[in-house]
Amino acid sequence: MSEPEGGSEFGYIVELLEKGKVTIKNIERELICPACKELFTHPLILPCQHSICHKCVKEILYFTLEDSFNDAASETSNQSSPRIRISSPSMDRIDRASRSDSAIHTGWKRNSLTPRTTTFPCPGCRHDIDLGERGINGLFRNFTLETIVERYRQAARAATAIMCDLCKPPPQESTKSCMDCSASYCNECFKIHHPWGTSKAQHEYVGPTTNFRPKILMCPEHEMERVNMYCEICRRPVCHLCKLGGTHANHRVTTMSSAYKILKEKLSNDIDYLISKESQVKSQITELGLLMKEAECNGERAKEEASNSFDKLFDVLEERRATALRAIDASRILRLEKLQSQIEEYQGLLENNGLVGYAQEVLKETDQSCFVQTAKQLHDRIQKATESLKSFRPAAQASFEDFVVDVTRQQEALTDLSFHSNGLDIPEINEEQSKMYNKALICWDHPQRAGLADTYILEYRKVNKEEANPAWQETEVFSKSKVISDLDTNSSYTFRVRGYKGSICSPWSREVTLHTPPAPVFSFLFDDKCGYNSERLLLNARRNAVENRAGFPLLLGAERLQGGCYTTLDYIVGDTGIIKGKHFWAFHVEPYSYLVKVGVASDSKIQEWFHNSRDLTSPRYEQDSGHDSGSEDIFVENLQPFTLVTLGMKKFFIPKASPAPKDSVSRILPMPSCIGICLDYEKGRVGFYDADRMKCLYERQVDCSGKMYPAFALMGSAGVHLEETIAAKYLEYQDEDI
Repeated sequence: MSEPEGGSEFGYIVELLEKGKVTIKNIERELICPACKELFTHPLILPCQHSICHKCVKEILYFTLEDSFNDAASETSNQSSPRIRISSPSMDRIDRASRSDSAIHTGWKRNSLTPRTTTFPCPGCRHDIDLGERGINGLFRNFTLETIVERYRQAARAATAIMCDLCKPPPQESTKSCMDCSASYCNECFKIHHPWGTSKAQHEYVGPTTNFRPKILMCPEHEMERVNMYCEICRRPVCHLCKLGGTHANHRVTTMSSAYKILKEKLSNDIDYLISKESQVKSQITELGLLMKEAECNGERAKEEASNSFDKLFDVLEERRATALRAIDASRILRLEKLQSQIEEYQGLLENNGLVGYAQEVLKETDQSCFVQTAKQLHDRIQKATESLKSFRPAAQASFEDFVVDVTRQQEALTDLSFHSNGLDIPEINEEQSKMYNKALICWDHPQRAGLADTYILEYRKVNKEEANPAWQETEVFSKSKVISDLDTNSSYTFRVRGYKGSICSPWSREVTLHTPPAPVFSFLFDDKCGYNSERLLLNARRNAVENRAGFPLLLGAERLQGGCYTTLDYIVGDTGIIKGKHFWAFHVEPYSYLVKVGVASDSKIQEWFHNSRDLTSPRYEQDSGHDSGSEDIFVENLQPFTLVTLGMKKFFIPKASPAPKDSVSRILPMPSCIGICLDYEKGRVGFYDADRMKCLYERQVDCSGKMYPAFALMGSAGVHLEETIAAKYLEYQDEDI
């Protein structure tokens, strides 16, 4: 039997008070309403077992209803919501007021145009609570909590006197309170209103109090019935009418006395356990205090060590800066000296102006002997000056380009500078699970399965030949996979990931480069209606995998096989066609497959295949059978609006009609683990790809004369499985279907 919780979450306080183990003044925080942050006033028990003041319920419902009219988001579930002070009704009429108020604040006439609002945002647990059809009327008053609050008020006020409710002014101090009349009396008023020999003389009276609770707890749904059972499913008290034909008809219930006994015993045991652990709690508090001091010391030590590490970097940088500046200064001084020397040399050339004048005067000499004697030395001097002018070249360069410091790598390293720990594994990107289609699904794992990170940073960038080091884009991930959107088709992207555990991070993983398809993804499933041969082909329930099986037709054709005939190809197509655009899809051919043909075909050609099926009477009919002649290949492929390539026995066969070499060895490639097909409808071209590397293996023209479908043909033992991204049309990383 589940634990009954019909009283309230404050039931354990009563036990503590009864045993005298806890003083009333130590429980104030348990007596505060989560909505108004004041002591509870006439608390009601919500379905979530939290309690809240009656007036707070009314106000929150009022704001909720008002917000529904204004189409605004409700803010009243916040503890700091604005409040309107509404005078609460007198205590002896609180139940009747709660019923009338619920009818007012929840609206909720059957012929009203106002939307029904029964959802109540609980300030305690922050969850929306459905109050049901009756609203506040369906909630129990928490009388136990009221009693505790009243006892707390009296202790806090040092037993402030409670005045008589019926005295004429000035009222006298009351001496007793009547629980039946819900009023307090002085001695004289009590004798007047409870005379001997009348029924009122039999009323129950207690000491002065303001907390009046009924003698019997009545059912909120059936006002004239007392609660005498406990519903174990809803965990609330119910009456016999609730069990017979109400909302609790099919619920498991127990008697109230049994629920009281069980709950009282459990609460008592829990309280005894808590009290017995008082010394343990104190020692744990002491331990936590020591841990705080240790954490403070260790934090300061870690700061000092980190500061020392950065100081070492600063010292290295300062040393390198000083060295670089000294080298620049030395080069500058040397260059300036050379240039100054050259300036002085050319200053000397300016002084040759007198030499020119002197030479001009020498030219006036008419005596040849005298002229030759003087002109020889003069000519040598002028020739030397002329050569200096013709071969002018600065003695030093003004540019300091050879002294530029490249700090790109150092900046990147400093940007990635963080705390590293040998205990945190380096994540590794799983290339098999990672997929690149319209979007990228990147998955990673830890090889050692130890030292797992709390969060990850995934970085990626597009491989661009024009840009040497493109900037990384990063995203924070809280799992071990991430979907990246907005990727360009026919492009390569590099990915890397690192893990973080608090402030500690792992080194970057190995960079992985993946390729996007040459066109957007085309999503489809195998068609189980158009020409599907259930005797030969076996299609799974999801229609994303098909295999050929040897059935009775194959056994019955055994005699023909002895005569050299071959069985038919069993065709199956996609359930969606293409009438425009450029599209890409991918699939796996099972390694055990004997013969599989894949490609595209128009709707007219598909109808011909399915209505005029025939046996292959000769190996020469098979265009990729390896026969020496290629005339049939060219004839068949040029005639029909379709293109198929052959795969089988872990090989990929390039058709003979292609520009590839005609010899068989050159036309046979290893079969990729994942095969892709790209159809450009407007250009009439179809390409066959190694989908793992996005490398084109074979491409040719195709006649797109109608709606084109993905086409498959199987013979012998063979199987084809569509790539999950192609078959699952609603995956997160898959665009909408065509």
